[in-house]
Amino acid sequence: MQNHWIVDLVFEEDDTRTTCTASLSGFSAPGVRGLGIARRSPDDAPDSTVGEELAAARACSNLAHELIHKAAAGIEDRTHSSARLIF
Repeated sequence: MQNHWIVDLVFEEDDTRTTCTASLSGFSAPGVRGLGIARRSPDDAPDSTVGEELAAARACSNLAHELIHKAAAGIEDRTHSSARLIF
C-alpha cells in the first residue's frame, strides 16, 4: 500500500502579523490542521519572507503534534488503554 499526502500552506498577512494554516490533502489524508502565527515587532522593518517562514514552521510543528494526538487516539480506541507516544 502506498499513500501520498500533500502539505498545503495558506498564508494571511496584515501589517504586523502573518498567519499560516497547514493542512493535508490526498487520498486518506487525515483531517487535521496546524496553525502558526508570526508577529513582527514594531521596531523591525517589514519582511514578509521572514514572517511566512516562521508562521509556516509553527504551522507545520502544530500539524505534526495534531497528527501524533490523532494517532494516539486511534491506538487508544483499538487497545482500550492509554497510549504513551514518545515524540
